[in-house]
Amino acid sequence: MVERPHVPVTGGCLCGAIRYESTEAPELVGFCHCRMCQKATGGLFLIFADFEADAFKFTRGEPRYYRSSEIATRGFCPDCGTPVTFQYDGDAGPAVGVGTLDHPEDWPPTWEHSGIESKVPWYEISDDLPQTTTEESGFLKDARDRKASAAPTSSRANERSE
Repeated sequence: MVERPHVPVTGGCLCGAIRYESTEAPELVGFCHCRMCQKATGGLFLIFADFEADAFKFTRGEPRYYRSSEIATRGFCPDCGTPVTFQYDGDAGPAVGVGTLDHPEDWPPTWEHSGIESKVPWYEISDDLPQTTTEESGFLKDARDRKASAAPTSSRANERSE
């Protein structure tokens, strides 16, 4: 990390139609190797920065949103297709791809590698960050708990499906 990271934190899509700003540093920065993140980004994993809702705003344009699972939504630029945001239902703020930040060098991952059950075997993780499966991820568990508590009471309310 640089000595004085850029705050506010700014970024946007490839074509510039979407721009965003956070008046605060990311709460955390981590890796996700799950299959959905691989497909959504076209890469081996997503490196994301998680922001508080009160500090984050779009300053130009708005993403188009895609419901990528029963508990999460992804935002992308409708003009150039850049994946910009990821958000579990009920999260206070979005996560953005670190590659969309104007200064990604300021925010190295310090949280964890999640979704490692889908990590491609020929990619070797070379840092000492914790490694968790998708099921072990705190984010996924929290999102599922929020969905279950918001669902109508029934014998099926707490069943999990992929």
